[in-house]
Amino acid sequence: MSVFNQSRKNVIRLIFIALFLIIVIRLFTLQVITTKYKILADDQGIFRKVVYPDRGIVFDRKHRAILQNTTIYDLMVVPSKIKGTDTTTLCNILEIDTAEFRKRILTAIIKNKAYRPSIFEALLSQEKMAKLNENMFKFAPGYFLQERPVRDYPFDAGGNILGYLSEVDTNFLKNHPDEGYQSGDYAGKTGIERTYEKVLMGQRGIEFYKRDNKNRLTDRLEHGMYDTAAIAGQNMFTSLDIELQALGEKLMENKLGSIVAVDPKTGGILCMVSSPTFHPKLLTGADRKKHIAELLLNPALPLLNRSVMATYSPGSTFKTLQALIGLHEGVINTEFRVSCGGAFYGCGSGKPMKCLDKGTFNLRSAITVSDNTYFATVMQKVIENKAYPSQDSSLAKWDQYMYNFGLGHKLGVDVPSEKKGNIPTPQFFDKVYGKGKWNYCNFRSVSIGQGEVDVTPMQVANEMAYIANKGWYIIPHLVDSIEGGDKFGLLTKYKDKHGNIDIPDSVFEAVHDGMEGVVDHGTGVGAKVPGIVICGKTGTVENYFRGEKQPNHSFFCGFAPRDNPKIAIMCVVENSGKFGGTFAAPITGLMIEKYLNDSIAGKERKDRVEKLSQMNLIPPRIYAAVRTQDSLMHRKDSAYLMAKGYIKLMKDTLGIEEEDAKDDLEKLDTSKRLNNNLPPMPAGNDTGFIKQDAINPADRKKPSVKDSVNNDNK
Repeated sequence: MSVFNQSRKNVIRLIFIALFLIIVIRLFTLQVITTKYKILADDQGIFRKVVYPDRGIVFDRKHRAILQNTTIYDLMVVPSKIKGTDTTTLCNILEIDTAEFRKRILTAIIKNKAYRPSIFEALLSQEKMAKLNENMFKFAPGYFLQERPVRDYPFDAGGNILGYLSEVDTNFLKNHPDEGYQSGDYAGKTGIERTYEKVLMGQRGIEFYKRDNKNRLTDRLEHGMYDTAAIAGQNMFTSLDIELQALGEKLMENKLGSIVAVDPKTGGILCMVSSPTFHPKLLTGADRKKHIAELLLNPALPLLNRSVMATYSPGSTFKTLQALIGLHEGVINTEFRVSCGGAFYGCGSGKPMKCLDKGTFNLRSAITVSDNTYFATVMQKVIENKAYPSQDSSLAKWDQYMYNFGLGHKLGVDVPSEKKGNIPTPQFFDKVYGKGKWNYCNFRSVSIGQGEVDVTPMQVANEMAYIANKGWYIIPHLVDSIEGGDKFGLLTKYKDKHGNIDIPDSVFEAVHDGMEGVVDHGTGVGAKVPGIVICGKTGTVENYFRGEKQPNHSFFCGFAPRDNPKIAIMCVVENSGKFGGTFAAPITGLMIEKYLNDSIAGKERKDRVEKLSQMNLIPPRIYAAVRTQDSLMHRKDSAYLMAKGYIKLMKDTLGIEEEDAKDDLEKLDTSKRLNNNLPPMPAGNDTGFIKQDAINPADRKKPSVKDSVNNDNK
């Protein structure tokens, strides 16, 4: 064979070998390396169904389910498969237009790719579900129905405590990258749904089904060999008494304020009322977003959990702590007496601080009648105590006591967004007056719970637990135990005692004597309950907005029974304009009776419940704000509402994402009253809009400490 033919033969062989190698490599790439065609093939023949687990059930202290599950459906879409779908019928069923349809499809593609299932409409109403079931054959294979467990509330109470779920957004996924969430999942956004999300969420499961040539589901793939079972979330048992919570919400109807009750021995929260509240069922189901928008725009801020997020001056309830410090520091004893001729004159020519009770008082009687002069004198002795080298150091010691009592810092309660309140420090007064240029007389109003001191309702209830226990508390908490064990160590910190100071029991007994007198024959007789010895303290709390005085808050706090206390409690009724004994004391008395006796006895007591619940104490400014807001909404000026901070306020305080409400502002039906949970405005109340003070503490501005106003506090 010629050299030429031999060479041509080799070339042909090389060409065939090269072609063979190319084919083998291509086949290897298609079948092993590249997943595109495998995905397409599987997508045609296999259906992957996500199985959402039941979230953990939440029980109250009597093992009644207060948060459980029911089933609802999402309409899912696979954008790459909707060609030829009867879009008109779908839009009619869902009551959307074609522009909204295109927006949802585009959003699904951007968020989750065209070939992956995305939620087209979440949490379908029963009416829409029925219509879809009749017409699903028209929408296959691009649309399918996905089961989803959602929350159900057997008791219509505790909305601020339990919280709600919301679909995770891109920001949430970025912030929780390694926690197993994916687009379409729901997560707790507020309340214990958020705090205990890891416990309640469970683990998703996957089921694989075969498809026939018409995209209909047939058998399980390989008899379920590749399926993953969903694992339900863990159940939780709380200290909450749901009947007590419901009674508290009833008593606080038509009012702004809070009631907090704890078991002093365990720190378990028995009730945590924030008023106005909302029906928890509003924040589940198909209309959840619309309801969030409505609640968000309510000037009374029902979504704000006042129990841990609002701060107030504690008023005369603070005097019990001043007594403890004075006795323990040795600057007074239980028989130390102070005479009041109508005002406190301990600061010389300065404006005298008034008191209503003229006479001479020892510790017990001063607590009972809530004498301002007595406790102003006690704190002055503490701050000017010669045992300390300067008033800076004595105030720092006073601060130390307050921090040990649980004030001036977050307690660590197991609900989100707790505020720390404020206890003034030497550094604060150095900034205001200059170092060394201030003394007790510059902040004397602090002695009676006014001025620069701020507390949350939760801190006041905890303060009562501290006094009831004679010197210790356990951090207040809702969840007592988790079924299957506390795998994440979330309950560990709720086992330890805090606030231990070597204050002798005799000191606490003296304070208890005075507090018992408050309810027996003093300023808090409205809290009396037959057969129960209650120790309490009233407070009439001044408050300001931008330097302008507002109607007083009504405060009452206490514990019962005196021996072996089982409940420590506080109540605040905002801007009632009355004394602490007028509204807060009788409300607290009824709550104590319900908890300790498990019922309200007799027609007279039951009539009192009805009378208090029907009493409208909502400040006129709230109604003025409603009128302003309704006018703006009728003009479709939702942009103005956003600019004024309505959306930002709730996002900052509750962690709610803007899109949870923003998308629905324009859709709100302004023919209906946006704030339909408010009672009719009382006749004659027609004031201009004044923004609420205590419920938005970040915006509060009190008078300068240099010219604090000090009036009577009972």
